[in-house]
Amino acid sequence: MRKLVLFAHMSLDGFAGDKEGGLGFLTYNEELQQFADELVKTVGAPVYGKNTYHLMAGYWPTVLNDPNANERALAHAKWVQEIPKIVFSTTLESADWNNTTLIRDNVEEEIAKLKQQPGKDLVIFGSPGLAKSLMNLGLIDEYQLTLHPIILGEGNSLFNGNTKLSNLKLQSSKTLGSGVITLHYTN
Repeated sequence: MRKLVLFAHMSLDGFAGDKEGGLGFLTYNEELQQFADELVKTVGAPVYGKNTYHLMAGYWPTVLNDPNANERALAHAKWVQEIPKIVFSTTLESADWNNTTLIRDNVEEEIAKLKQQPGKDLVIFGSPGLAKSLMNLGLIDEYQLTLHPIILGEGNSLFNGNTKLSNLKLQSSKTLGSGVITLHYTN
């Protein structure tokens, strides 16, 4: 059975994006890239909320036609173009990016069906709004988080006062040279 995994970067004070939703605060380097590359190997289908979907669908296809794209970016662009993608939104009318399925309702039932399918895991990339909704429904099986050594003070919270209580088990953690801590939790 596939798992639903949340992969998110966050500040020390729990924000998954600055107040505009940006990720400029990330301490991104080769070591963190290697961590992300290893995680991508476990992905059977990326899962996005509406905003992250728009960002990804607006960016990665352009890399395919960019003569200046580096080898790593081009390889990722090809991967994300071809892999089955899932977007959850009650307001999107369509999801036209190659190989994308739009789920608008019956979230618990649809995720149960997706988990029963063979293959690698379903991985939510960022998408804090979607992540909070799925947390509150008790649907996330694992958390792969990167904790960055910065306090933003404000931004797009990954957790909020409505987040359902969930006792997690730490599976692994690693401190990277940049001060970023990777955390892997299971429910």
